[in-house]
Amino acid sequence: MNSTQIRQFFKYCMVGVMNTSITLAVIFVCKSILGINPYVSNVIGYVCGLINSFLWNKQWVFRSHNGYYGEVVRFAAGFGVCFLLQFAVVWSITHTPFGVAEFEICGFVLSGYGIATLFGSVVYTISNFLFNRFVTFRKD
Repeated sequence: MNSTQIRQFFKYCMVGVMNTSITLAVIFVCKSILGINPYVSNVIGYVCGLINSFLWNKQWVFRSHNGYYGEVVRFAAGFGVCFLLQFAVVWSITHTPFGVAEFEICGFVLSGYGIATLFGSVVYTISNFLFNRFVTFRKD
């Protein structure tokens, strides 16, 4: 990767942190303040995070000037593909014949599922970045 691509990936990760914050904040407000059903709150939170992600990635990270409709469709498809990929990684790690043991770091214990989720998150982040860079926001 060259320095431009590294900066682009760093920006992508910054947007990801912002998305996570927005998603969690919206879920909290919907569920805890407005009293909306927790599952509905979760969906609302994720939709808000995805909208935020699309807009920031289009405008700031990938600086795309293509039309919105095609990019929205590709962005949603990419989210679905990358989510399923990370889910497959998590499922595969947690359902191995050997299992995944707990792991302790400085008194903090990660379960097998927690370790699998960390690996899945890395797979999602990298695959979604690549999908968005080469498919969603490709230079036409």
